[in-house]
Amino acid sequence: MVVHLLDGTYELFRHFYGIRRFTKGEDPPFGAVIGVLNTVLQMFETGATHLAVATDHVIESFRNDLWTGYKTGDGMEPALVAQFQPLEDGLAAMGVAVWPMTDLEADDGLASGARIAAENDAVEKICIWTPDKDLAQCVRDDRVVQVDRKTQQIRNADAVRAKFGVDPALIPDYLALVGDSADGYPGIQGIGAVTAARLINRHGKLEDFPADVLGDRRELALLFKNLATLRTDAPLFHDVDELRWRGPTAPFDAFVQRTGDARIVARCQAAASGHPRGQ
Repeated sequence: MVVHLLDGTYELFRHFYGIRRFTKGEDPPFGAVIGVLNTVLQMFETGATHLAVATDHVIESFRNDLWTGYKTGDGMEPALVAQFQPLEDGLAAMGVAVWPMTDLEADDGLASGARIAAENDAVEKICIWTPDKDLAQCVRDDRVVQVDRKTQQIRNADAVRAKFGVDPALIPDYLALVGDSADGYPGIQGIGAVTAARLINRHGKLEDFPADVLGDRRELALLFKNLATLRTDAPLFHDVDELRWRGPTAPFDAFVQRTGDARIVARCQAAASGHPRGQ
């Protein structure tokens, strides 16, 4: 089987700002939610059977206590923030496994889900649907891959090495040196992508760098590595079959009526008819 893990926060942002290009700045109250639900439904319609969605139920996480500059919800569009809870409710009503993350982030949820799913020998492949570069650390050969929907790229371990110059497991070390502007930490001044990859390939992980390489910047680099390292111990599920989609639940019809796109109900039912129930 193939397990699909979807970055719900990224998808909500993508649909929210995508819709804005066609609505002249007006924000339908459930526009992005319906967009994400349609994206998920399309995955089921094209053959996905096991799928889960992780969301940032709370934007801030434990990382904000480690670095004051770490990303927050400040400046987020209120119309976008207001759609997080409806998205989680809609996915649950649709019968989709949804993981609203609080102390951890959605990326930690995806990493944890990938780790748990990979422990099951019946899982042939795990696809992590997000362009976020920190998820590259979860890629393992051809079995755990990262899918960038925007560019239609599937990134296996060789592709991660080609893009970043380091093995997937060393992505946290790489990001610690070059920084991640999306997450709000700057990396180590004077070290760019090429230099970072060269140092890591020469010395390995940051903890193994000779003392004179980073000097008094070592502790800061290790802090940034801690920020970049995704947690994989969230107890999200026990049996991978918990991620099997068996169709919408009874409340889904009422939810869709509230959001204003009743067409999705018939599509959902048609897609569900092709997914074995109770297996």
